[in-house]
Amino acid sequence: MFKSANCLSNYIKKVHPIARQSIRLISSEDVIQRELKYGAHNYDPVPVALCRGKGVYVWDMEGKRYFDFLSGYSATNQGHCHPRLIAAMMDQLNVLYHTSRAFHTDILGQFAEKLCKLLKYDKMLPMNSGNEAGEVACKLARKWGYDIKGIPKNEAVVLFANGNYWGRSLAAISTSDDEDSYEGYGPFMPGFKSIPYDDVNALEEALKNPNVCAFMVEPIQGEAGVIVPQKGYLKKVRELCTKYNVLWISDEVQAGLGRTGKMLCVHHDDVRPDMVVLGKALSGGLYPVSAVLADDPIMLVMTPGSHGSTFGGNPLGCRVAITALDVLIEENLPENALKMGELMRSRLQALPKRIVKEVRGKGLFNAIEINTDVISAWDVCLALKKSGVLTKMTHNKNLRLSPALVIDADQVNEAMDLMEITIKAL
Repeated sequence: MFKSANCLSNYIKKVHPIARQSIRLISSEDVIQRELKYGAHNYDPVPVALCRGKGVYVWDMEGKRYFDFLSGYSATNQGHCHPRLIAAMMDQLNVLYHTSRAFHTDILGQFAEKLCKLLKYDKMLPMNSGNEAGEVACKLARKWGYDIKGIPKNEAVVLFANGNYWGRSLAAISTSDDEDSYEGYGPFMPGFKSIPYDDVNALEEALKNPNVCAFMVEPIQGEAGVIVPQKGYLKKVRELCTKYNVLWISDEVQAGLGRTGKMLCVHHDDVRPDMVVLGKALSGGLYPVSAVLADDPIMLVMTPGSHGSTFGGNPLGCRVAITALDVLIEENLPENALKMGELMRSRLQALPKRIVKEVRGKGLFNAIEINTDVISAWDVCLALKKSGVLTKMTHNKNLRLSPALVIDADQVNEAMDLMEITIKAL
């Protein structure tokens, strides 16, 4: 929008005098230093200060354009500032944006019906963040375990996979093997147990415990570095959970809603979990919306007063989420993700093997693993940032590459050209 500070200054001169008084020209470094001074240091961001986004692009304070290859950790699947999402939000703001679940509204049922019919489940429970939705799934599983499976009181076990990530609440870090997230924050949640990911033998052995009520797992592990399980793993998860009368919870907060080339990642394997956890792209990144989907025998174990949220299911969030789903469907974004992902991985495979040790992914959920014996992943991340491609390191060796699902072939090739030039120069 603004190619230079002078362009921005000229724009400011034209705006209303009162608005001008509140606008101060500052640099990216000013933005970064102010955030460091007044904000908590629970993140270590890439040193770039963003002020605008559109589609697959974002711009910094100086007007430099970047490819956003993180997409808000898959929240902005529909692209930055999608006009339909903005219009839906503005329309709803002028009608009704919040009440509480103490009353019915005209739009919550519309959202629930749309999501349930789309993904073929009986019921939906709305929340705000993916972390909260994960907590709901665990609560439902425990209650189902006691009421339906007959597990003795307070002895229910929920299984997770090593390398999982579903937030940083006390419950979530109780299942984490990332020391940075859990060290110094104990004691941890009882009744949570982790087993190896993509290991059906370990899963079956754990499921033999009659007190296991659920297995919560990501169909592709995002934070772990886009770890794709071997073919047939998810089918075996379904088979074993059915065999041992255990609920399978699929955490689709990052992998779901078109990211991998299907509406849900599990659809690649033609399997149906007992519960699905959604978030992020459920609102296109415009507003915090998450949800848990399940059928009546599971969802209805939760009765009035046993769970709630001030903002979960509010009219504004529901309206945005309905539109976000419409955009995914009507613009064929899962199909585009499948095609563009194949193009991206074909280009990534051609990168120098001396630096890029491995390429992983499905659809537009991709990562490269850096050979850290040659160069640090952080240095590669900074070099790409300088070239105009933004990504983020995970586990000191992986760089995730997950642009908005609206990306086209020309944009993929342009971004891959930048990556190729940058990595070859390293």
